[in-house]
Amino acid sequence: MTTVRPQVPGGRYGRSVDERADRRLRIVGAVLGVGLLTMVGWFGYDYVSGQKISAEMIKWDVTADDRVEVHLEVRKDKDTKGYCTLRSRARDGSEVGRRDVRFDAAGTRIDQVVTLRTTAPATSAELTGCTADNGPKG
Repeated sequence: MTTVRPQVPGGRYGRSVDERADRRLRIVGAVLGVGLLTMVGWFGYDYVSGQKISAEMIKWDVTADDRVEVHLEVRKDKDTKGYCTLRSRARDGSEVGRRDVRFDAAGTRIDQVVTLRTTAPATSAELTGCTADNGPKG
């Protein structure tokens, strides 16, 4: 009795259509993967290098019913000017204080304690973000 082979003998007729399609899919996938990684890397670099001012809130303390003291550490380029926005919230989550703090000094690292006045007793303080000026004003 003879056995029927479901495939052609290997090496006799070249690659099958499925093998060629798999190879093309692998190449396309590799090219798209490299392109995606390059794009993510570029956007990440652009985001990090585009940050002219960054700050960190070291601590905060409610000193009275109408004020909060916030200790900020700001890092920036030497000649960059800009501001950071602080806000304070009450127990119910409503905003009771907001302040933009300017940083125009020539240093690259500024350590400053800022007083934030509030309209009601505050239970928290937060740094909402920092923005650099667009350029020299003249």
